[in-house]
Amino acid sequence: MGSEAIIVFLIAGIVLVAGANFLSNLISHKSDNPQKREPYESGMTTIGPTWVQFKVGYYLFAILFLIFDVEVAFLIPWAVVFKDVGAVAFIEITIFLVILGLGLLYAWKKGALKWE
Repeated sequence: MGSEAIIVFLIAGIVLVAGANFLSNLISHKSDNPQKREPYESGMTTIGPTWVQFKVGYYLFAILFLIFDVEVAFLIPWAVVFKDVGAVAFIEITIFLVILGLGLLYAWKKGALKWE
């Protein structure tokens, strides 16, 4: 019974997505304006080079945020069942947090957390 349900959901998902795309293409307003093909739809021509290089530090800062955000997502289920898991799980989560703290300390020492 399980595989049939998965196939039904897969087919339903494909049909719904394809139907929504077909319907939006069918009823949407079509505009063939040369201005729409420009990089910016504001109608303003760019001044100077359009490719500006950003500092790598911004990307590194964002990646570090995502990493620590995901780690918090791992802590929430553990905190919910904290009383049921016992001392072994407490030691494991302590090791996990120590490794996480060492990673934060490493990023701090490397200057990855400076917003300049």
